[in-house]
Amino acid sequence: MRLEKRPQPSRAAQLGAPLLAILFTLALSGVLVLWAGAPVGRTYALLLQGAFGSTFAITETLTRAVPLILTGLAAAVAFKAHFYNIGAEGQLYAGALAAVAVGGLHGGTGLEWSPYVLFPLMMIAAALAGALWLLGPALMKARLGVDEVVTTLLLNFVMLLAVSALLDGPMKDPMAMGWPQSVALQPDLELGKLVPQTRLHTGLLGAVALAVAMWTLMARTVAGFRIRAVGANARAAAFAGVPVTRTLVLVALLSGGLAGLAGAIEVAGRTGYVTLDMSPGYGYSGIVIAMLAGLNPLGVVAAAVFVAGVLVGADSMSRAIGVPTYLADVIVAVALLAVLVAGLFTQYRIKR
Repeated sequence: MRLEKRPQPSRAAQLGAPLLAILFTLALSGVLVLWAGAPVGRTYALLLQGAFGSTFAITETLTRAVPLILTGLAAAVAFKAHFYNIGAEGQLYAGALAAVAVGGLHGGTGLEWSPYVLFPLMMIAAALAGALWLLGPALMKARLGVDEVVTTLLLNFVMLLAVSALLDGPMKDPMAMGWPQSVALQPDLELGKLVPQTRLHTGLLGAVALAVAMWTLMARTVAGFRIRAVGANARAAAFAGVPVTRTLVLVALLSGGLAGLAGAIEVAGRTGYVTLDMSPGYGYSGIVIAMLAGLNPLGVVAAAVFVAGVLVGADSMSRAIGVPTYLADVIVAVALLAVLVAGLFTQYRIKR
């Protein structure tokens, strides 16, 4: 038996594959729910209600989706060029530290500049920090052929150690009663609320706008064509005149910058300061989201809301009937595998 590439996958198969993957995921996860001794229908109903059943639930889901959209975009842009950036978690923290360094330090009073000047500077600093954290692995891959999976993954741990040292040292808030956290941002640099009395902030609008911008870049510009060409075949792209090294540098700046912005927006929109547990793994979840979306920047928004909804709904479900919240991680992981398998059989068929 062997796999044979289909000449032209049908439109129905392309549209139906993700739906079948989700149905398969729900069926398989239902077995685990039964194993936990809970009714499947009520468990899924509680999960859905916890994620989208009220205004508060919807705003919590969308709040959780904001950093996931940005880290998902970071992974999608990089993976499109076959540059496997596993280090979005470290780049997120680099952006968060840069945001606080610009908008929160200086004796706790901030620079004597207008917030209209300081806020863009804070975001630019965060994007640059994330981009520079990824630039080294990109250059090592382009010039020396060093595996970027290893370098970007290891840099995550380097960044977490750096954050720990900074939060116990020069960036530690002296008013935090010994708790390892940075100085807080100036209040006028925090993002406004989209819905009063909730945590949903205007960072959601920025994240969606960046998704549209990334889709336009990838689908409608020469730079996007070069990124896709390098991802399809770097040697052929180089033979055709595409500057591969310059394209990889561009990808690193875009991918790292998006992850850095995720850290800055998370600080400005939700936490207000940096802690070592600020991110519950947004950088790693971004990889899952990018793959669920098929590396499509617009699909990243939908995938991020789906993953955020599962995570938020699982908390509510666990409180109601005692099913472990780990079920959410299982659902996300099985959904990823199912989508990948469905995508494989959309492109290939089994031949004897």
